[in-house]
Amino acid sequence: MRSLILAAGLLAAPLAAQTSLEAPLPPVRSWHGASEKLVAKPGDRWITPAEASGFVTTPDYTATRAWIDRLVAASPLLTIETFGRSPEGRDLYAVRAHKPSLQGGTTPKPVVLVQAGIHSGEIEGKDAGLMLLRDIALRGKDRLLDKVDLVFVPIYNVDGHERSGPYNRPNQRGPKDMGWRTTAQNLNLNRDYLKADAPETQGMIGLIRRVDPILYLDLHVTDGIDHRYDVTYAFSGWRGYYARSAAIGRFLDTRLRPAMDAALRRNGHIPGYYVSTIDNRDPEKGMTQDVDTPRFSTGYGDIAHIPTVLVETHSLKPYRQRVLGTYVFVEEALRLTGERAAELRAAIDADRASRPTAATMTWKPTTAPIYSVDFLGLAHDTYRSPASGRDELRWLSKPVRFRMPVFGSTPDRKVTLPRAWWVPPTLPHVIDLLKLHGVTVEPIAAPRTLDLDMARATNPKLQPASEGHVPLEATIVHERRRETMPAGSVRVPADQPLGLLAAFLLEPESEEGVLAWNMAPGMLQRTEYIEGYAIAPLADRMLASDPALKAQFDAKLAADPAFAADPTARLQWFYARTPYYDQRYLLYPIGREVN
Repeated sequence: MRSLILAAGLLAAPLAAQTSLEAPLPPVRSWHGASEKLVAKPGDRWITPAEASGFVTTPDYTATRAWIDRLVAASPLLTIETFGRSPEGRDLYAVRAHKPSLQGGTTPKPVVLVQAGIHSGEIEGKDAGLMLLRDIALRGKDRLLDKVDLVFVPIYNVDGHERSGPYNRPNQRGPKDMGWRTTAQNLNLNRDYLKADAPETQGMIGLIRRVDPILYLDLHVTDGIDHRYDVTYAFSGWRGYYARSAAIGRFLDTRLRPAMDAALRRNGHIPGYYVSTIDNRDPEKGMTQDVDTPRFSTGYGDIAHIPTVLVETHSLKPYRQRVLGTYVFVEEALRLTGERAAELRAAIDADRASRPTAATMTWKPTTAPIYSVDFLGLAHDTYRSPASGRDELRWLSKPVRFRMPVFGSTPDRKVTLPRAWWVPPTLPHVIDLLKLHGVTVEPIAAPRTLDLDMARATNPKLQPASEGHVPLEATIVHERRRETMPAGSVRVPADQPLGLLAAFLLEPESEEGVLAWNMAPGMLQRTEYIEGYAIAPLADRMLASDPALKAQFDAKLAADPAFAADPTARLQWFYARTPYYDQRYLLYPIGREVN
């Protein structure tokens, strides 16, 4: 085998030597804007590493920390705090920018939490943040801290950041070396908010709970189709759609969005809604405005009642342009929240006081657009590719405008929430996860017998491995059971500010919960069985003595020829209807208190 691998490598070497390995990108459009004045001049003592390189490169973890440490030492406004460690042993750290309140007193100011590098190849948030920290600390922009504090995480996925190379993001224009999308454990941190497997996520959830941000910005880069927007963004409640935190959604849509669009345009940028097309090969078919699930920052913020905005600069724009657009976005976020902190806090309080009685667990696409937009696109044509054997799309630099239909979502599975959920001590990791998120739990010191609504997973099917789990898909059937919850079980009341978060974690129908992520795999294992010499005569007796059972069996034989031809399956059918059968097989162990 080793010799075959070597031979393959030798055969490939001449081809690699003759072929450029740099992925050709669509034509770049020239850009100039007012935000260019933010860039430090060459030779400036406080020029950032990215600025010093002309935005060709971005500093590594060590160089970033060294520059920040030097800035913190020079300014009383800045401090550093560590909020976790990565699997490879690197500190997760945040920089806090704070100055005393103009009114005095000891009441903490609200916090704007800004996070860069959750996908560490998408790193302009880090370089924009370094520039903004400098300008706040040393260049007169400390007024941004008059009414709010800034907590800035320059690199969230620190291990992925150090897996840097020129070939990590083929669809992105700069910087020269980029980090890797996932962590050292190959987990995508922006799929991990609710299940919180990664130590990085656990650290971030702890930071979020500690600072209780009045606004949370999650800074990214997006690819897909080419277009003229350079700073796109999204939040739950855009145009009034799909906000579970309704008051927060209204604030973001009616206060933040107009202010942000105006600030970006003043500085020469083109803002827009996050572009996710139905078909990248045929973009005119339309784009989607999806309901964010709580695996993502925006979906998590929506159910945890934390105002959260996803910022996605466009990968095909020059790195310099993307960094400057991100700078403008964060600066405007600080200005706006400072001016409207009381209004935003009132929205947060209103949503945390709400007690929904039902929740939609899954959604499906709409068949018709929910609205359309005047889309600032770029022209494209096609060419025949010898490699693919089909016509491939090719982007051009010519501007075009067209009406882009936007498709949304409609409710699929909706559940009525119980009074409480009961989690047994056999799921300690689930109990710990609830506590991590700040969900109120009520432990019991002695066993308690209750009538509970329980769920059984019928037709269970394990799905391909994803995000550190082997997910489970099943049809859920509910049944009433008399259950004795052991000492150490916890009751999770729905009547609490994070009741909706608890629902998405604990409800069996949730596509983001304990059952879907297969966090209770013991329910899938059956350990007792019955021999043929015992079940066959028992089944014959059951057929002879129970006409209703015989009718069910005959109907099953007629409807399912494969079952009829399988003696083992037939006997299993009877076994499942005897008192010998394991009644806890496929029973989801978390109960629902419904009365």
